[in-house]
Amino acid sequence: MRRRVPHLLGLALLAFFLAFPFVYSANDYPYVMHIMITSFFYAILASSWSMLAGYAGQFSFGHIGFMGVGAYTAALFSHYFWLSPVPTELCTEYRFGETWLVVVNPIGVTSTTLTQDCLRQAMEMWGDAVQPTRMPVWIGILLGTLMGGVFGFLIGVLVLRLRAAYLALFTLGFAEILKATISAEIEITRGQAGMELPALFESGVTLFGHTFDKTDKLPPYFVMFGLLLVCLAILAWLAGSKFGLFVRALREDQDAAAALGVNTTRYKVLVFVVTTMMAASAGAVQAHYVGIVTPNNLFLLQMSLVVAMAVIGGVESFIAAAIGAVLIEVALEMLRNSFVIGGVEIDMTIWRLVFFGIVLMLTLRFARNGLIAPLIGYFTRGHVARETVEHRLHPRAEEAAAK
Repeated sequence: MRRRVPHLLGLALLAFFLAFPFVYSANDYPYVMHIMITSFFYAILASSWSMLAGYAGQFSFGHIGFMGVGAYTAALFSHYFWLSPVPTELCTEYRFGETWLVVVNPIGVTSTTLTQDCLRQAMEMWGDAVQPTRMPVWIGILLGTLMGGVFGFLIGVLVLRLRAAYLALFTLGFAEILKATISAEIEITRGQAGMELPALFESGVTLFGHTFDKTDKLPPYFVMFGLLLVCLAILAWLAGSKFGLFVRALREDQDAAAALGVNTTRYKVLVFVVTTMMAASAGAVQAHYVGIVTPNNLFLLQMSLVVAMAVIGGVESFIAAAIGAVLIEVALEMLRNSFVIGGVEIDMTIWRLVFFGIVLMLTLRFARNGLIAPLIGYFTRGHVARETVEHRLHPRAEEAAAK
């Protein structure tokens, strides 16, 4: 019965998150929904990083960089590629049947709208007679996910043959170089001004018989939550397969795994690519949800937050890391409210990070496997110790029963 508790709690959490948008009705509904969507975003990053670091023992500090790859791929795609029923004769364009793929020219921060120079000129000539359309959002998200995998594969092939801290240092440098490049290429990426993206459902969407416009929180809530469930399902499938067994063997003793015939580099690259694609997909969806992406999204502090979420939840359990990310994001937002003690106002916008750091240090000192993972382990594997002790105390009785 005790082994069923995690499954029952998992179903209860699933039911809670599915029902929450329909049950919660306070005045701060948009703000709370935004917090939940952001917490799901961090849960994807923390759980995928947990698979990489906790299961495979590969410590990367570039997860936020791969998230940025996905976000900026989606942003560049939606920014520069359009569909038109007629040629502009001003932009670079390619004909596909009765439709023209228009590639607009980069002009940096001089444009005040998402339509760039050559396309804007064509639209002024057309008037209301011709209306170009954006590329589908889901294609940009898919391209962002694939691009995250491409970058992950290239970096993995280059670095994962090495050991020790090379991957951590290389990915840290990659994230910083990516941020510097995006900031410098003002003509293409608009630098610190950022790139605007269309909403996930720019034209609105109908769910449960109700029509939602692009600013409503319910559709992106279920999109991000659905993406989290898909990522967790993939991670669970990998962890329970031969793939999971091999990557855990790499974590424990890479030389022993290689001696048993495991292609160590192949499996390290594979787990790296899978987790970077998850980070990139989360970044692409989050970018469309927020509506803008800037180099500030790639600060090292964001990577530190993801690592801390995974560590506090339980770095060797992607489920615990995801739950820890949701709880920590909600807690950090709740701690924004300042309060007064003895006539002195405590500004929690600053001190909340101090409390967060204290919790992290205490976790590393007294609960190295996190705060949530041991609870899950108690219910799922707590019977193993008891059965082992009973077997040692009564070996003859068990052998007799077996006969």
